[in-house]
Amino acid sequence: MLTQLIAVVSVVAVSSVGLADSNPTAQWGGPKQDFKVRVRGLADSWPESGPRTIWERELGVGYSGILSDGDRLYTMYRKDGNEIVACLEALNGETAWEYSYDAPISDGHAHNFNDGPRGAPLLYAGKLYTIGCSGKMHCLDIKTGKKIWSQDLWSDFDGSFLNHGYSSSPFGYKDTVIAMVGGEGHALMAFDRSTGEVRWKRHDYKNSYSTPKLIDVDGQDQLLCYMADELVTVDPNNGDELWKYEIGNQWKQNISLPVWGKDHILFISTNEAGSRGLKLSQKGGKTKVEELWSNSKLKIHHSNAIRVGSHVYASTGGRGPGVFWAINVKTGEVAWKERGFDKATCLFADGRFIILDENGELGIATATPDMFRIHSKFAALEAMGQSKTWTAPTLDGTTLYLRDSKKIKALDLSSKAKAS
Repeated sequence: MLTQLIAVVSVVAVSSVGLADSNPTAQWGGPKQDFKVRVRGLADSWPESGPRTIWERELGVGYSGILSDGDRLYTMYRKDGNEIVACLEALNGETAWEYSYDAPISDGHAHNFNDGPRGAPLLYAGKLYTIGCSGKMHCLDIKTGKKIWSQDLWSDFDGSFLNHGYSSSPFGYKDTVIAMVGGEGHALMAFDRSTGEVRWKRHDYKNSYSTPKLIDVDGQDQLLCYMADELVTVDPNNGDELWKYEIGNQWKQNISLPVWGKDHILFISTNEAGSRGLKLSQKGGKTKVEELWSNSKLKIHHSNAIRVGSHVYASTGGRGPGVFWAINVKTGEVAWKERGFDKATCLFADGRFIILDENGELGIATATPDMFRIHSKFAALEAMGQSKTWTAPTLDGTTLYLRDSKKIKALDLSSKAKAS
């Protein structure tokens, strides 16, 4: 049973927040990787039956997040031994194009949480980048779905095998796309975004199920990468290691995306080691890392955490019932912890939290350092057996996109919407 509980980390890179502009970039966690969406006009509460359904349709298995560029949606699923990158019309869910490729499941893969793609695609500089469950990476034309280039991170580069499937999302930086690969000499790799040529490959760390995150420390870009036993931070221009923080765990599964603040406090959490508050500063070209506090009880599995003001809000779960926490990121003091959602992912928009738990329950709530109030909650998706609803919601404007192991749907969260 313990193994089954730990296995849910396979969906670490499943969330994306939409961003629409003239040259859109959409990635897991949104443009700033903070799971916050700039929008107004969301309803304060919903009818008992939930917000109005705009459309819904069948989709194959997988946990891949849903990207939006305003007009189209991008995600991945598995069917008949193939992994499929799907582009859908945001207005009605109809297929604009699909790109399918053979993707046999590797020996040793754990099948108990389905074999579909885990990582969210990356929409960057006019192209779509994806990495499937078996480590196959593609660059596609966003208009047609035609392949521009591909790499096989496991077969071609002997990347670290992950028995719950490759789960990281690629990360775009300047003229490269960076991927966590794992293994000696190529734990992290940067590919030319146009040609797929290897620009740099560095380090010997084993891979985990997380996704790179970019932060700015006193004017220096630093790329945070959760590897199997440590948080490794590199210069994204060349892969040079800047600093690392050991955070080992029995199952080699550091996952939840770190949370960064303007006060240079970094919040990190794992399902084994608990949570930490780290203060970063630079002096003489070197980064100083000071541990401010630690909490061994606040253990975030593969859910995400969101910082609002001086507090971080997150859902725990994996070993027992899910609990929603509020914790002071500066001191580690727990403001409150409340039940109501089981192992949930969330977004912050229009002053409220949109929360989706692993059982398919969707809710809208207010969370402050003083209280947690659920305004509405309903069964939005169907969790099938052990294939839980682990794909985080995607919000573009006032339209929310959700998926489970069978279908994808769009909901109208605007204050003017009426129940269907």
